[in-house]
Amino acid sequence: MKISASYWIFDGGLDGTLPISSAMEQASRLGFDAIELGIAGQGVLTHKTTQSECENIRKEAEKYGLEISGVASGESWTSSPTANAQDVRDRILDFSQKALQVTQWLGTDAYLYVPGAVEVFFLPESEVIPYDVCYQRASEAISSLVPVAEKLGVTIAVENVWNKFLLSPLEMRDFIDNFNSAQVGAYFDVGNVLLTGYPDQWIRILGSRIKRVHIKDFKRSIGTADGFVDLLEGDVDFEAVKQALAEINYDGYVTAEMIPYTPGGPEKTAAAMKQIFK
Repeated sequence: MKISASYWIFDGGLDGTLPISSAMEQASRLGFDAIELGIAGQGVLTHKTTQSECENIRKEAEKYGLEISGVASGESWTSSPTANAQDVRDRILDFSQKALQVTQWLGTDAYLYVPGAVEVFFLPESEVIPYDVCYQRASEAISSLVPVAEKLGVTIAVENVWNKFLLSPLEMRDFIDNFNSAQVGAYFDVGNVLLTGYPDQWIRILGSRIKRVHIKDFKRSIGTADGFVDLLEGDVDFEAVKQALAEINYDGYVTAEMIPYTPGGPEKTAAAMKQIFK
């Protein structure tokens, strides 16, 4: 497996102000094999980024000896595909179509996609969407994106996140299978399931549907967002995770997503990733 750094782990990454070349320099210096870029409505990489700009980003990656492991977006949190307002749903659909194109221009084949939310846990003022309505709208949104993804050869990689939606590996498996498309898969986050489940079980059930993996750690005893801790300081059984990944023949990128940035965090994360996976 190849260890990858999320652009978001670096200072200025999460708000999209850090120059991509600077993030790449840091990732390369810390010994990562690849970097996962972040795309948003505003910042250094957006849905309006041109093909020429993407080609320059690819050249920067080559200069630093890095691969681009994928493209991630949190845009769906605030402009949800499952929102009540039709204009919001239309806006995120347009964004996602263009983000899939940017992903392909960057020379990678996985786009991390948050499918919507019953509730956004970090936005107390956000609306609550009935679960069945959320499921229907999320399905409709991805169905409309599938032709674009198939044309581009980019996988819509649905991530398991704290959205009170797709709460079990069986439901995630069936949700993905309903699209009957090789371009819909899972972006599996090992830390996000620890509150209610076991990462190795999810991995075995999702199997070849897993296209990318996010690495985080979490303390069950805390049980809130404060429970996300530095790698090797929480309750994730990384040996069990590695064994399960081996059983499904996953040999792709494992991307550290330790957010928000803390001073010394990227260095600590890089050392832990090497200890776990090298």
